Amino acid sequence: MLKLQQRLMRELQQNRHIKIVKTDEWCIPIRTVEVTYEPVRRSTMDVLMTMLLMSIQEADFANAQELSELLLVDPLFIEDLVSLMSRVSLIEQTEDFYRLTSKGQQQLERGIFEEELDVEMANLYYSPCHLAFLAVAEDNMEEYDDLPELYRYVDEEAEKQEHFEEALLIEALQQEDEEKAGAGASQKIISKIVQTDAKQINDIPCLEFVLHDKEQDILFVRIWNALLNQWDSHLEQQLTEKEQLRWREQYL
Repeated sequence: MLKLQQRLMRELQQNRHIKIVKTDEWCIPIRTVEVTYEPVRRSTMDVLMTMLLMSIQEADFANAQELSELLLVDPLFIEDLVSLMSRVSLIEQTEDFYRLTSKGQQQLERGIFEEELDVEMANLYYSPCHLAFLAVAEDNMEEYDDLPELYRYVDEEAEKQEHFEEALLIEALQQEDEEKAGAGASQKIISKIVQTDAKQINDIPCLEFVLHDKEQDILFVRIWNALLNQWDSHLEQQLTEKEQLRWREQYL
């Protein structure tokens, strides 16, 4: 952390009008929450599936061969697609003929195909200092030795929190998935939270710098969050609101 602190100090003082009047180091608690959830893959319905659903909607078909002959498409493709649509409950067989389910009707009208995926599990990282889940790569969760003191404005009630609203969990999972997905990829939607398990708390170091801009005669703070590996605007705003009025008296 010393090398990182020195590098950041050099960067902050590249402007000759900036002077560091205080440095400090403290840590924030991060709660690991293991979440099990049911995802759905959402994509634009392809042309062949649309044609199949429209055909089934308008006429009676008893098997994939009849659909293949109507649409002039290889029977193997039709069989695979009919099997998929049956599995995800877009169609069903009633009185020996294929029929659209209400789900199939809805998806056909919207032109959107939704496929239920296997249950998945992910770790989310909750910060009581941010009152939010942080978007963090799992390999950023390092174990640190000789940690500094805890941040002086930790919300103790939030630190004890082990149960979280489903909407908050879904939003965090959705954000994580969108960051991983490539351009043009089908969209994965979190449909339901199955289970949550609040795990251990890890303390993560942060570096604090109070700065004086001599040219503008203003004091401000920068906070480096080691977990995010970047400046943390939320903590900077929090410290500014709580301490800015005291800085001029203390450091100038």
